[in-house]
Amino acid sequence: MASPDPPVPHGRSNQAVKAIGSGAYGTVYKANDISQPGKFVALKKIRIPIDENGIPISILREVALVRQLDRFEHPNIVRFLDVCHRSELGSEQHLQLCLVFEFVEMDLAKYIRRYPGGLPSTKVKDIVFQVLCGVDFLHSQRIVHMDLKPPNLLISEAGQVKLADFGLAKVYDFGRRLTDKVVTLRYRSPEVLLNSSYGSAVDVWSVGCIFAELIRMEQLLPGTSERDQLEQILNLLGTPSEEQWPRDSPILPQSFVSRPPMNLEELVPGLDPVGLSLLKKMLIFDQHDRISANDAARHPYFENRPLPAIEFPPSRNLNAISSPNVPAASLGHRPVAQT
Repeated sequence: MASPDPPVPHGRSNQAVKAIGSGAYGTVYKANDISQPGKFVALKKIRIPIDENGIPISILREVALVRQLDRFEHPNIVRFLDVCHRSELGSEQHLQLCLVFEFVEMDLAKYIRRYPGGLPSTKVKDIVFQVLCGVDFLHSQRIVHMDLKPPNLLISEAGQVKLADFGLAKVYDFGRRLTDKVVTLRYRSPEVLLNSSYGSAVDVWSVGCIFAELIRMEQLLPGTSERDQLEQILNLLGTPSEEQWPRDSPILPQSFVSRPPMNLEELVPGLDPVGLSLLKKMLIFDQHDRISANDAARHPYFENRPLPAIEFPPSRNLNAISSPNVPAASLGHRPVAQT
């Protein structure tokens, strides 16, 4: 976690209190909402150099996407509240942009560390279901998140999970595949690592890696480079057939030694057979055969899913952020149907 900053005003209604993390393109602060004493918001502060090309398209894209998503008030998407900006003149001109979001107490990475003995199976099931509901909603809006990982998943004291940080998200055109390199390495899908075109299935692969991590309490595929990450994926899944290898990849399958698949049951102990069947469908090498977020959320693994309140265990000196209680939202909705 970044070191706390002194209070710095942003716009007219918020005051930064503490740096709580960093996103794809900026630093995130916990801030007082001056207009509502006792309330907090999250500020994503971005300092943008302005040149002859104007504001980078990635920044404009994020603002447009969060505005679009907030109209639906989906319970598994972080709420976007406001945007403010200030010009900074000097030898170089900069624009300081602040995106204002609802404040959520903790991200999933910190939450996992609070359970050194492992998460209860009911909590894993509930968290994964909520993540899939959020991802399915994004995909129904033709948006691919591109950077799903525990630090980008927020969880409130009431147990509500929200997808955050849309700095790398893009609108998906079914007539034109995406090609930009995205996704944090250890949650990156095979098609992205192989420099192939890709679509919404990249998010499902990332959720599969997160699912396994919630059971294992450590990352499933901790690669140290793109080559090493591919090797770890092939060690897990075995050598794919030529038909499964992306045709537009510049990397040839002959570049890798042939190998059999590993036993996923041994790598993810404690996950019941129904959960393993879902995980296997999410971690399929060929993106065209990978389960969709919509179908994954309807998998039998989630049948009769309990809805326990997720209570925070003792802090264990992790500098957790305290906040007033947040009312629980209804999380029993079904995923948004794809069109």
